[in-house]
Amino acid sequence: MTDLPAARPRSPFFSSGPCAKRPGWSLENLKTDTLGRSHRAKLGKARLKRAIDLTREVLEVPADYRIGIVPASDTGAVEMALWSMLGARPVEMLAWESFGEGWVTDVAKQLKLDDVRITTADYGLLPDLSKVDTKARDVVFTWNGTTSGVRVENAEWIAADREGLTICDATSAAFAQKLDFAKLDVVTFSWQKVLGGEAAHGMLILSPRAVERLETYKPAWPLPKIFRMTKGGKLIEGIFEGETINTPSMLCVEDYIDALEWAQGIGGLKGLLAKADANARVIHDWVARTPWIANLAKVPATASNTSVCLVIADPDVVAKGPDAVSQVAKGITAALEKEGVALDIGAYRDAPPGLRIWCGATVEASDLEALTPWLDWAFAQEKAKLAKAA
Repeated sequence: MTDLPAARPRSPFFSSGPCAKRPGWSLENLKTDTLGRSHRAKLGKARLKRAIDLTREVLEVPADYRIGIVPASDTGAVEMALWSMLGARPVEMLAWESFGEGWVTDVAKQLKLDDVRITTADYGLLPDLSKVDTKARDVVFTWNGTTSGVRVENAEWIAADREGLTICDATSAAFAQKLDFAKLDVVTFSWQKVLGGEAAHGMLILSPRAVERLETYKPAWPLPKIFRMTKGGKLIEGIFEGETINTPSMLCVEDYIDALEWAQGIGGLKGLLAKADANARVIHDWVARTPWIANLAKVPATASNTSVCLVIADPDVVAKGPDAVSQVAKGITAALEKEGVALDIGAYRDAPPGLRIWCGATVEASDLEALTPWLDWAFAQEKAKLAKAA
């Protein structure tokens, strides 16, 4: 294929974080009357509370779960939970991609807890979840592996009568995959993922069981200010009413509210899930009919509908070795960026060489359909270069 495809995506933004802004997004749509004001003022607190209330409504969070806006994106939210809650009982850490491995480092090498069981799987696979001790241990896992494109199918593997807590990094799953809150005690995500908000803010959702842990357990190590969620043995309720621990960007708050209100307009959670599923189907169907590419997820039922991770499968390229595969993958991403067709679609730096295409609800299926001929075109160019250099 030498001729350029006729159609181009209207939007070339397929990054897996920060992700594409919602369709029709514009700075002019954002309210700015909170700018230059204190976030502690009545207006600022009202808008922060609005963000929390809309999160509950759109994500369908149970009424007795607390929702807080916290510093440092999803990373900050996860680490607040790890450093504040773990140590009370044995822990099982699950990791099948780079972010899960990061949480293992936190717990095993930084907190250095005594009884930590680490369960891992290679990129593209899940561990045997039926063997995870969700009854007696605290369990830490990612719902959707942003860098591996592998997700848990459901929460049936988590014991309903569990004694420990489940801490779930859901940053590339929230608003795109159905989270079973009855089985989750801590849920975290960041604004810049599925809804395409701006970075630096995280969301921390706590079940009543997680609150109980915070109020009855005191870690043996000191906690920095931005991790402290209790005072005098009681939860600081203000954190979960919009009284943030540190100063948030009110412009980012307005952007998040805008995304949530847009989500309401397309049918709420049901509409978001349907849109992400339809988007991912475009790529998965293309992969099924295209011999040079394959899904990194080995089991179709666990393949992500947001961070779709792909690997080069062409036998001629694969036969030339890992360097050739990496060269072709990088060449595709560079060629499409140069053409202004697709931006930031390279695999994550720690993942196997390949492509990663975001299919969350802020992306349009028509843009993904327009993208696939360009992927074929770019691969043909890169394979020809490889053959010429041989």
